[in-house]
Amino acid sequence: VQLQAFGGGLVQAGGSLRLSCAASGRTFSSSVMGWFRQAPGKEREFVIAIRWSDGSTNYADSVKGRFTISRDNAKNTVYLQMNNLKPEDTAVYYCAVDLSAPLRISARTTSYGYWGQGTLVTVSS
Repeated sequence: VQLQAFGGGLVQAGGSLRLSCAASGRTFSSSVMGWFRQAPGKEREFVIAIRWSDGSTNYADSVKGRFTISRDNAKNTVYLQMNNLKPEDTAVYYCAVDLSAPLRISARTTSYGYWGQGTLVTVSS
């Protein structure tokens, strides 16, 4: 399994950015794709996730109303649309996959067995 995350960059507060995560190596129809982030000096935290099969989602409270997640099954790609970005959103963003066909979409890093390389998002004030 390989995950490639890209799309990070520098954006002003209030701006938008879209991250992509391309997955390969197997079928993902029963899996959950998630995004996590890690700011300098902080632990990695859950942001958002989506189930491939039905599009159901789970969000962290800090991003509700601002971030959305979607997937393109044909391209095996998950997108993270980030709007109204704030300086506190600055972090390295990682995509990850939970291949266990979970009944619930987990927010725990330990539930996700494969990780992408991360892409840096910097939001200036």
